[in-house]
Amino acid sequence: MKRPALLVFIPAPGAGHVGATVEIAKQLVARDDQLFITILIMKLPFDKLFTNTDSSISHRISFVNLPESHIDTQGLAFTSFIKTFVQGHKTHVKDAVTKLLAESAQAELAGFVIDMFCTPMINVADEFQIPSYLFFTSGAASLGFWFNLQSLHDEQGKDVAEITGWDSDLMIPGFINPVPAGVWPGVTREKEGATAFIDFAAGFRQTKGILINTFRELEPHALRSLSDGKFPPVYPVGPLLNLKSDDGHVSSDQSIQKSDILEWLDDQPLSSVVFLCFGSMGSFGEAQVKEIACALEQSGQRFLWSLRQPAPKGKMGMPSDYVDVKGVLPEGFLERTAGIGKVIGWAPQVAILAHPAVGGFVSHCGWNSTLESLWYGVPIATWPLYAEQQLNAFGLVKELGLGVEIKIDYMKDSEVVVSAEEIERGIRQVMEKDSDIRERVKEISEKGKKALTDGGCSYSSLGRFLDQI
Repeated sequence: MKRPALLVFIPAPGAGHVGATVEIAKQLVARDDQLFITILIMKLPFDKLFTNTDSSISHRISFVNLPESHIDTQGLAFTSFIKTFVQGHKTHVKDAVTKLLAESAQAELAGFVIDMFCTPMINVADEFQIPSYLFFTSGAASLGFWFNLQSLHDEQGKDVAEITGWDSDLMIPGFINPVPAGVWPGVTREKEGATAFIDFAAGFRQTKGILINTFRELEPHALRSLSDGKFPPVYPVGPLLNLKSDDGHVSSDQSIQKSDILEWLDDQPLSSVVFLCFGSMGSFGEAQVKEIACALEQSGQRFLWSLRQPAPKGKMGMPSDYVDVKGVLPEGFLERTAGIGKVIGWAPQVAILAHPAVGGFVSHCGWNSTLESLWYGVPIATWPLYAEQQLNAFGLVKELGLGVEIKIDYMKDSEVVVSAEEIERGIRQVMEKDSDIRERVKEISEKGKKALTDGGCSYSSLGRFLDQI
């Protein structure tokens, strides 16, 4: 008889990270009835307190909101902020786990499963004399990128200044094509960011295994490059998606907005609508908004556009809905496009991508959004903004042939304004009815669903992970 085991998950703060963690926790407890999981939640200063609203979650998954860490993070760049923020929670994690062990005497602590930004927690796991595993919420190619960056620095002796100033293509195991410097994550362009990520990647190597939210048929080359014995064992367990994510933290206003949006989509022909949405942190300045509007109007395509207002300049915060979008749109735009388009604020993204009227997705290429779009067989027009989204966009367009390019090297907060012509071209391409890309996306959608069923590669991979804990 197997003894009950307890796994402690420590996701990075933020909806995408916590959401993906909840999904993998659900898969794990469904497969092993002796497994208990506790998810420790760190709250960002400007975020709401986490409450689990998913009533279908097993009673063997519990959540602990850690006390807030009152560390001065004013004026810190993102990577320094996240590092300081996570470091500041080490004592809280230690206390929470000590308390858990006292309360659940029958379950044996089997390990920590940490997020990519939470490698400082490996030290805490070491104090409890248990292994750490990494749950990497992005794709295998971007994991390969970070390992490569770390090896350039630690093994090939390239100093950080050389890395931040890199301006030529680089051959990276995990990518078939040379990777241009323009699609490297923005953090590699500053000393602090590059140093932090080299440290994170060094931490990844200290783990006992790496769970990745991807599947073999989507990234065969990248996964092969990670299985050459130089890295901890890799378990591709995706696509892990919360397909009910719109039903969770939704206010009554948002429920009304959602049914209004879906009713509008019900009236549109099959695969006729292009959906534009740029993630929970995505927004643009006024000049760029006007170019997008012109592109949509000139294309004549039916559209659903999630348009958000940027957080005040110089402030860390989330975009919000406009009180009145008319102020940022070209004069008369809403009237002229009333028959074919709809401008919204917040978007119930999963429900929209699942709708048969949607035929293309102009996206920031966040990994969760990418997997959702592929799941529903919707081709992507790439417009990355931050984090590793440029690498994802490069992968979709140049490596996997699953997306069309509006931009692959756009960086949020750069002064670049993408022209209406470029945007319109991307919209027309992504909406092409019988394109090769649409065919390939449909195929990968089927393969992704199959990967999770009994006998599928991700199902088997998750089984192998369970066997060794």
